[in-house]
Amino acid sequence: MNDDEPRLSAAELIERLEPALSPWRRARAVAALLAGLAGTVFVAALWWSEPGPLPGRTQAAFACFTVFCLAWTSYGGWLLTRRVPLFATDRVVAGWIALVASLVTGVGLAGVAVQRGGGLGAALATGGVLVAAALVLVVRAHTRRAALLRRRRELSERTQTGREPDGREPDGREPDGREPGGREPGGREPGGRGPGGRGPGGEGQA
Repeated sequence: MNDDEPRLSAAELIERLEPALSPWRRARAVAALLAGLAGTVFVAALWWSEPGPLPGRTQAAFACFTVFCLAWTSYGGWLLTRRVPLFATDRVVAGWIALVASLVTGVGLAGVAVQRGGGLGAALATGGVLVAAALVLVVRAHTRRAALLRRRRELSERTQTGREPDGREPDGREPDGREPGGREPGGREPGGRGPGGRGPGGEGQA
């Protein structure tokens, strides 16, 4: 930790660790919001412009696509309105939306392939790739969130007690003022001898 951090409050340290709405996060939120809105309008227009009644599975597919688009729209709007550090909660939410969408898409592709009597292998492979990619995103998001929360606890403890989480002072000294390794300030041994075993005046051991 540098010399400035001990004078910062826990809230300021946390804001440095995880800005409430960074430019990259804002851009991601706007992209999700616009993509979700555009997808919702497009799917709804296709759905309601059909000239005749649609089969049940087609109706279900349109409904699922509409729900997914609305989920991304809601995610983007929610992310834009957050003014507190999220500690990768946004990544966790996005990962789970992607995972659910991938699972439903994979199941739908497999169902269509079975009804058509062919292409089941390709459908399963496509669904598997989508699910695997979404799972990677979910795992990485949870790992990042756990690391940020752990760092937040450490910073809070440091600002409240003025010591490191293991009890050391910010400069690395032990709670009793000794340097790391149990030496006295100046590098002397606990008995007052110098680093080479010499006495306080520089004389060696008898």
